[in-house]
Amino acid sequence: MSDFPNVISAQIPHWVELLWGAAVAGLVAVVVALAAHHIVFRILRRLASASESPADDMVVAKLARPSRYAMVALAIVLAARETPALEHVWERVAGFVMPALVGWIVLAIFHALVNATEIHITAAHPDTRDTRRRRTRLAILSRIASFIIIFVTIGLMLLSVPGVRDIGVTLMASAGLAGLAVGAAAQPALKSLIAGFQMALTEPISIDDVVIIDGEWGRIEDIRTTYVIVRTWDERRLVVPTTKFLEETFQNWTREGAELLAPVFLHLDPMTDLGPLRAEFERQVKDHALWDGRVNKLQVTDTSPTSIEIRLLMSAKDASQAFDLRCDIRERILAWLRENQPGAVVRQRVEAKGVPVVAAPPAEN
Repeated sequence: MSDFPNVISAQIPHWVELLWGAAVAGLVAVVVALAAHHIVFRILRRLASASESPADDMVVAKLARPSRYAMVALAIVLAARETPALEHVWERVAGFVMPALVGWIVLAIFHALVNATEIHITAAHPDTRDTRRRRTRLAILSRIASFIIIFVTIGLMLLSVPGVRDIGVTLMASAGLAGLAVGAAAQPALKSLIAGFQMALTEPISIDDVVIIDGEWGRIEDIRTTYVIVRTWDERRLVVPTTKFLEETFQNWTREGAELLAPVFLHLDPMTDLGPLRAEFERQVKDHALWDGRVNKLQVTDTSPTSIEIRLLMSAKDASQAFDLRCDIRERILAWLRENQPGAVVRQRVEAKGVPVVAAPPAEN
């Protein structure tokens, strides 16, 4: 009976023993790596939660997943030094796996820093033009940097595949034709990438800017390297190419500030008494919660044979409040005219021959 294990071992092929040893060594390495990762990140989470800055929590959260696989890979490398079979298998996949893990970790750290920077910008200057400009610049540059990191990572992964290297050498032999083909195929992508850089440098728009493009009023919701998302007043989303904001004309209502003038135009009878109307308009605007205290003026801006054009000019701190203020004041002034000056309604005057002209009745007070 004592020779039974030796007999069984002699009947098992050598490659099976090597494979079994490699599997056991790899499994032990993975378990140890996961346990070490759990302990290390539990300590890091406690340290991050004790800190007042949210950046620490973001960095720890972003690094949790990629670092777990990186520690597993490190444990396999250490185990492979003592297990030739495992080392033979690892050498075949290490060139493909390691660049992916390194690129993942770099991308995770970069995104954590970007999120922490955005929180710091928003906390330091809440809801200002400078804040929106910095957020826009940060968003565009971070996406471009992420694209470069991913591009380099994929390139390093592909270089580890012998067939891809051979294809690259073949293409280099015909570099002229390949360059023309790649240049023609990549022209839209390069144009969008350059447009993204130009958008970040010139800043024609920023996140939360109010714009009018293609006749649509909306706010800039997101800015990508190839397109911009515009959220309209009725909750629709317009997907606009980035190049459109660089090559065509559009309106930006918040380029230097959010304050806007809110005009209301009324067409009234030329005999309208403007004194009481002006006093009522000024009173209504001064008592309104949406008025920002800058502009409050009534002017006669045009005349015609049958009417006069009255402009009620007000101001508000942003486009949304300007629209609401304009609608509310228009409704209130029309109600006041209906009750106090019904003769201000535009009317057609016809003079018949032989019929005496009767003067218009005086306005009711």
